[in-house]
Amino acid sequence: MQYGMNKKQYIGCSGGSVFSSPAVCDLLSENPSYVVFPGFCDVHVHFREPGFSYKETIFSGSRAAARGGYTAVCTMPNLNPVPDSLENLQKQLSIIETDACIHVYPYGAITVGQKGQEIADLEAMADSAIAFSDDGKGVQSDEMMRQAMLRAKALGKMIVAHCEVESLLHGGYIHDGEYAKSHGHKGICSESEYAQIQRDLRLVEETGVAYHICHVSAKESVELIRKAKARGVNVTAETGPHYLVMDDSDLQEDGRFKMNPPLRGKEDREALLAGILDGTIDMIATDHAPHSAEEKGRGLSGSSFGIVGIETAFPVLYTHLVKPGILSLEKLIDLLANNPRRRFGIPLGEDYTVWDLNKTFTVDPAEFLSMGKATPFTGWELTGECVMTVCDGKVVYKR
Repeated sequence: MQYGMNKKQYIGCSGGSVFSSPAVCDLLSENPSYVVFPGFCDVHVHFREPGFSYKETIFSGSRAAARGGYTAVCTMPNLNPVPDSLENLQKQLSIIETDACIHVYPYGAITVGQKGQEIADLEAMADSAIAFSDDGKGVQSDEMMRQAMLRAKALGKMIVAHCEVESLLHGGYIHDGEYAKSHGHKGICSESEYAQIQRDLRLVEETGVAYHICHVSAKESVELIRKAKARGVNVTAETGPHYLVMDDSDLQEDGRFKMNPPLRGKEDREALLAGILDGTIDMIATDHAPHSAEEKGRGLSGSSFGIVGIETAFPVLYTHLVKPGILSLEKLIDLLANNPRRRFGIPLGEDYTVWDLNKTFTVDPAEFLSMGKATPFTGWELTGECVMTVCDGKVVYKR
């Protein structure tokens, strides 16, 4: 099945159409300039439920994802209760079953309560969790991570790591770069990320576990991953749209520019772009992390970490990477849809998303379906708008 490149393969319904959805066929017949892609897959989102439904719910988050062209997402475990046992994980699974309009695959936590002191009940969760992660926190203990990797390896499950050495943070909240220095902010050094990646890669070589690195932001991290892949280490990595099109020179005194890891320097952004072009970085994930307006209204120093991005990911990347010729459209679809599904074993099925690549619009968070509104892309003029998303042959979003 071909998508999104050779128009003869996907536009129209006559002559043996590849699409079984009547809604897609009708839409393409009426609008032959529209393009169809496989449903996007985001392996890193925060839908905040159970425990923090004032920020986002599985109902609102899945509909925001559908509006962004996503038909599959993996939800991170920083919830209440933390999914560190089958009983706790089941609470999230029950909500997913009733409220999600797309495929939602939850992570199980690596450690109990994400506290890094005791390994969670990985064995009990293995059949229900897409993988294991403590995202939001790095596992600080070498031995704890080694044991988690060994147990995950025995279960045939992947370790998905938020890499951050807490002793190197020193209260920082944006990148330790020129903006922080010139505006009197506390910085987060890049070593806090790449030092733990370096440790984990050593443990992956020792244990043989399948390993995936969350939200890569630093140039040193890219080089470590590149060298590890050359050695045959079983590692993949993601970065976010914001790290590819912005750096710390774009910061403003506003909480909507605060995320973890932070926007780093121009050289880091260039290294990330090189990494997606040469295959060092395998996929793009949004790290969609909604908060309340009050939590994001305290400036750079006082706001909570996290921005929303699942409704703007494709238009941002299409406008700023594909249209200027930095990245091919085919490569972008691999990064957003095919590569994450392949690595995480997530089937495509009858999942499509239809786009108008001629439509230009201005980002207005008031129009988001997500409950979170904090985005650094407010006011950006972008090209490419989702007009329909189909999951399991059913229309789950229509413009």
